[in-house]
Amino acid sequence: MTDTRSPILQGTLDLMVLKTLEQLGPLHGYGIARRIEQVGQDALVVNQGTIYLCLVRLVQKKWITAKWGTSDNNRKAKFYSVTKAGKKQLQAETENWERISGVIGRVLQPAERS
Repeated sequence: MTDTRSPILQGTLDLMVLKTLEQLGPLHGYGIARRIEQVGQDALVVNQGTIYLCLVRLVQKKWITAKWGTSDNNRKAKFYSVTKAGKKQLQAETENWERISGVIGRVLQPAERS
């Protein structure tokens, strides 16, 4: 049996993390990864190492903040929240993704010649 799940495309994880935090509010890294997989109907693989590198990068860019808290299972965890700058970046990246995916769609499905 083959695994039909795909790795996340380079450059798209930031967008998905920002959108997840915008929609759901503060979450810890594991919760963010599980939510992306859930929304993607388990078609995507979110590697734990990759998600945490992404979160560190987004904190450094000041697109998200991190604050220690207690998770649902009573463990200490960092909770991440999107910043005002992160919301602005999310809008820009969303517009770029829509433009690029539209171009890719047109290339893959060229209009028939008359």
